[in-house]
Amino acid sequence: MPHARVLKASSYRRMPWKNGGGETVEIAVSPPEAALSDFDWRISMATVATDGPFSIFTGIDRTLSILEGDGMALAIDGAEPQVLTTASEPLPFPADVAVSATLPGGPITDLNVMTRRARLRHRVERTKVDGRLSVETAGTWLVLCQQGTLSLQWAGESVVLDAGDAFLVEGAANTALPLTGQALCYLVSIDAA
Repeated sequence: MPHARVLKASSYRRMPWKNGGGETVEIAVSPPEAALSDFDWRISMATVATDGPFSIFTGIDRTLSILEGDGMALAIDGAEPQVLTTASEPLPFPADVAVSATLPGGPITDLNVMTRRARLRHRVERTKVDGRLSVETAGTWLVLCQQGTLSLQWAGESVVLDAGDAFLVEGAANTALPLTGQALCYLVSIDAA
């Protein structure tokens, strides 16, 4: 039986980065209350205010999206830096390689999705809802309303998400979910590897 819940921006857990270089706002984590060393998956936002290295997470895959700010250049595992902006597609990369960030236009806020590689895989998609959009939910699925307002129906209940709020479904079985409103959203799906 699928389990769903609304996650309000005001209830997110704030915690220091693993490397101490900033603060993370945790949207959701599994298992609940898991520490940075033993989560299966984790969805969070972070404000990056200074240039520097990313924390290393052994055995973890991560996808990064820029939510606010003028962008960030990421040098991943010694490769030429890639510039990510609010217009860029979400960028997947391993979280257990050396990654260094520079901020050409000042601080940014990012969305960070991480899954334990041996057990799970994930996908992140940025999409605009302009009126109505039907999305497929399967496994673990989350929509983050980044800008605007989003409405949805789940199990006969009407749900409204304001900017920063999220809706999480666990145990979904290929269910079509209509989203309505005017909003910029991030859709996260997590499945068994």
